[in-house]
Amino acid sequence: MAGPRSMGMLGVSLVVLLTACGKEAPKEPLSPRVYVQQVNTREFAPPIQLSGDIQARVETQLSFRVGGKIIERSVDVGDHIQAHQVLARLDPKDLKIQVATAQASVSAQQAQVVQTRAAFIRQQKLLPKGYTSQSEYDAANAAQQSAQSALAAAQAQLANAREQLSYSNLEAEAPGVITARQAEVGQVVQATMPIFTLARDGARDAVFNVYESLFIEPPKDPTVQVTLLSNPQIKVKGQIREITPTVAAQSGTLQIKVQLDELPKGMDLGSIVTVNLTPPPSRSIELPWSALTKDVSEPAVWLVDGTNNVRLQRVKVGRYLTGSVIINEGLKDGEQVVVAGGQLLHPGMQVEIAPTPAGGTQL
Repeated sequence: MAGPRSMGMLGVSLVVLLTACGKEAPKEPLSPRVYVQQVNTREFAPPIQLSGDIQARVETQLSFRVGGKIIERSVDVGDHIQAHQVLARLDPKDLKIQVATAQASVSAQQAQVVQTRAAFIRQQKLLPKGYTSQSEYDAANAAQQSAQSALAAAQAQLANAREQLSYSNLEAEAPGVITARQAEVGQVVQATMPIFTLARDGARDAVFNVYESLFIEPPKDPTVQVTLLSNPQIKVKGQIREITPTVAAQSGTLQIKVQLDELPKGMDLGSIVTVNLTPPPSRSIELPWSALTKDVSEPAVWLVDGTNNVRLQRVKVGRYLTGSVIINEGLKDGEQVVVAGGQLLHPGMQVEIAPTPAGGTQL
């Protein structure tokens, strides 16, 4: 057993050891290691691949000129029709009644013209003999002219009624293909309500929608190559003939129309096609996706200054590519951007710049 002397010396040693540990200075926190990339501005013009479809140069909404109930539909979507072909019919009963009423009015006015004409002729014969007055003669002449005017009006109403009856048949004004149907048999429709959409025969366009941020200026060369999506071997050259000047409110896109002089076999109306466009190059900066973060709700990156302190810098993203982003504004050549290891950074933090490995930028 240890004596009292030994126990006392052990206690003193423990006190000295604890005192020495308490006097050690706290270790400084390690700076996070990050990978950086130097900003290098260059001319950038990434190709844009768009998908669209083949459409007719002229599309027409076909509708009845009068309202009524549809009793017959002769064509359907996909049918090819000829000019003046009857596509649908309305119930003509009410229109026939209007024609009969107008015809009766014409008959009544014709009888009135005969009667007033006979009365005028009598007055015309009696006036030289003094058997009638000038006022009676003038009244008979006025009645005759009034009856003739009324007959002309009735005949015009009859012609209009017959024309309205002819409008109960919906006819195509030009040959083409029915691409849409908006009404069915038994439906009561109003005048000018679209019933069919007709893609007229003739020139065809490849129509594409593109976001404004991806396509700002038209290419210098309007000649492009359009490829059938289902069979890339089927291709045709075309000319960009129209770019809509305004952005569609619902989709936020511009519409590009490519004129196709002749469709190759296998590429028909409605076929899905693609085209590659190369916009004019612009001064841009390409960074990996890992460099992008947020400052509140705006895109931003971490910049490292000369003393290895970091700060947030808001940027404007021009395009999102596979594995990288294109920065249009917010950075200058020579600046150091954190491209990996920025998840736990905060403004003013000092970092340690690690050498970028040859195989990538993953920490």
